[in-house]
Amino acid sequence: MEKRIDLKKSVYELCTEYPELVQIMDNLGFKDITNKTKLNTIGRVMTIPKGAIVKGIDMIDVVLALKNNGFVLEGKMPDFDQKSLDKKLADRQADTGDTLDDRTALLKSYIERLSNGEDLESVKKDFVKNFSEVEAGEIAKAEQALISSGTPVTEVQKLCDVHSALFHGATKAEKIANAEKAVAETLKNESYGMGIGSKVKAAPLKRQDGADEQYNVLKKIENHPLNVFSLENEAISDALKELRSAMESRENLIETLDKARELAIHYAEKGDLLYPLLKLKYHFVGPSDVMWSVDDEIRDEMKVLSNSAKDFPSLLEDTDWNNRLDAVVTRAEEMIYKEENILFPLCAKNFSEEEWSDIARDFNDYKPCLIGKRPLWGKATPKKNVRDLPQTGDMINLPSGQLTPYQLDAMLNTIPIELTFVDENDVNKYFNDGDDMKLFKRPLTALDREVYTCHPPKFDPMVRSIIADFKAGTRDCIEIWSSRDDQAVLIRYMAVRDKDHNYVGTLECVQPMGFAEKHFS
Repeated sequence: MEKRIDLKKSVYELCTEYPELVQIMDNLGFKDITNKTKLNTIGRVMTIPKGAIVKGIDMIDVVLALKNNGFVLEGKMPDFDQKSLDKKLADRQADTGDTLDDRTALLKSYIERLSNGEDLESVKKDFVKNFSEVEAGEIAKAEQALISSGTPVTEVQKLCDVHSALFHGATKAEKIANAEKAVAETLKNESYGMGIGSKVKAAPLKRQDGADEQYNVLKKIENHPLNVFSLENEAISDALKELRSAMESRENLIETLDKARELAIHYAEKGDLLYPLLKLKYHFVGPSDVMWSVDDEIRDEMKVLSNSAKDFPSLLEDTDWNNRLDAVVTRAEEMIYKEENILFPLCAKNFSEEEWSDIARDFNDYKPCLIGKRPLWGKATPKKNVRDLPQTGDMINLPSGQLTPYQLDAMLNTIPIELTFVDENDVNKYFNDGDDMKLFKRPLTALDREVYTCHPPKFDPMVRSIIADFKAGTRDCIEIWSSRDDQAVLIRYMAVRDKDHNYVGTLECVQPMGFAEKHFS
């Protein structure tokens, strides 16, 4: 669906319709836009052109950013007509190198020919005549130009694998990798140069300034995100080879398919950590949207094939099922190629060290994809500790975000679980208070009293024992199943600990489970 922005509409209207605009405009310098109060007040009377004038932001930058993110603009521009705008856009593109040079125009034409159904070998023949090698950025730029000229992302996505097949063996990243492998193999063989046993030192490869060379450097830094991504790709490649062997031998096919399906972790890492930054800050919409969609299709197809074969084992002998499996494995193999020769070099060229440090910090939260858990990169941004965060103004600052007390209260009261918090001194300090009738009543007068006063004497020894175990670190959770109002109820007592594993208190969670019965009847 086409995303259209009417420049006569208020900023509030547009951000409500397209929430992603908030981040795009924040990156452009509209810093107040992240303040929900200002967006809800000033934003209702402010348009994007007026805001650009107030903030001193060049409208050309705004137009380029919006167009690069797939928006079509409507409405009159401020202070200049469309011809003037077109000229300024062209000048700006020329200054920043965004015009389609001869190489990029040629690449775009090859991709267009493939998109129009021309045979791959025919197009590749012309490609080889004009290109000895190609940069990752050039490929991304050509696909981006195709999208900008009106080709739907879905159409580019459909032929994503065919496009990458065109460039096999021609990217600088491949040439560097192949050259290094050749040097390594030669060094292993001592019978060269001046005879058996002689060791001639090979001349180092000359590095050039470019995306492929930068990726080649970063992926060798131990535990750097690109190092981890590259190792995961090697493991995924091995898993796909195992799967192909199983497809031939017909042995352990489902098991090897499920192992290969772990590539979904790798795809999630890309989707959360790379694509949004590449798209929103660096305006590479094509690689992000196209590859992200293909990731989803590969992951979903593998899941469907696995689940269907488990339910109906006879499908393992079905020709259509096997053809689909072969096709999705091929797509997964192509995705490795696209990552190593287009996506990762593009990220290596554009992302700052600070951004890589942030990515490394977040990377640590993901389950390893077919490789052992890697140590945290030494330059990873440290995670915040709530004790180090200033608590000023109307916001409660937390390591993973900030909330107003109003938002926090509403959020806790929305959770469909009855929560009670007892502090480290065994004193009741909080319970949530939603509108639903509670299974276990909690009077406000119980606050600031010892938790033991809230239970009948017969339960006192049990409660004291649980809390004592939590404090000693011998237990972290106790689960008790009960029934109330003709439905099952799960009661959890959980030790609350900080990042350093210090005991902070005990959380009681009471969850009515009647809602789940219909799913198991």
